[in-house]
Amino acid sequence: MSSLRKKRGPGGAAYGLPLVSRVPRSSATVLIIVAMILTAAALVYPVAKSAGAYRSAPVSDDQEVVQTPTGPLTAVDRDLVKRVRLAGLWEIPAGRMALAKGTTPEVKVAGQHLIDGHTDLDRAVLTAAQTLNQSVPTEPSAQQQGWLRQLEAAQGPEFDELFANILRSAHGQVFAVLGQVRASTQNATIRDLASMANITVLDHMNVLEDTRLVKFDKLNPPPSGSAAPSASRPPAPAGSTR
Repeated sequence: MSSLRKKRGPGGAAYGLPLVSRVPRSSATVLIIVAMILTAAALVYPVAKSAGAYRSAPVSDDQEVVQTPTGPLTAVDRDLVKRVRLAGLWEIPAGRMALAKGTTPEVKVAGQHLIDGHTDLDRAVLTAAQTLNQSVPTEPSAQQQGWLRQLEAAQGPEFDELFANILRSAHGQVFAVLGQVRASTQNATIRDLASMANITVLDHMNVLEDTRLVKFDKLNPPPSGSAAPSASRPPAPAGSTR
């Protein structure tokens, strides 16, 4: 150390002092703190990145899509489940009325098909709802209850014609929706339900048309576009001003 101190330049500055000794103490403290921060950041970043990798990504940007054991379930898929359930709740009673009040063999046959088809379909939709953890209606909609009241009040040939046209109009609307959902759904449970419902609805359309009472010029047109109409607004009966 003595050799380092003996040489001084102009102004008394010593030559040969170690470089670190020339750095002010406050600056050295700042450098140490910065180094510590960078080191800590380098250690934390991989941990944070690893933790983020284990987070479950959302199924879709659409908040109405939920994941189920059989695939993504959309709002349109859920609407189909409700529609199928609602159909059974009012069409089975309508079929029973056709057996009791129908005046032609064809109307009675159509009524029996409604009972048989929707009894099986209702079991399937309840099983599907349980798989998808979805609640379903327990009574017909207000409009469907109105149709049942119309059928209860009608007698004779008036009942036959009203029965054939209300039911055929409703089935035509649902048939169009079934095709849309079956083609687009990513959920296996919905695909199976839509396939079964498609067969049932087509059979019902055929037997209702076999009554030769359906007024095709007054049937509601199928829905346009890819989105299914709301289950809370079933089609109006043929001849309605809605």
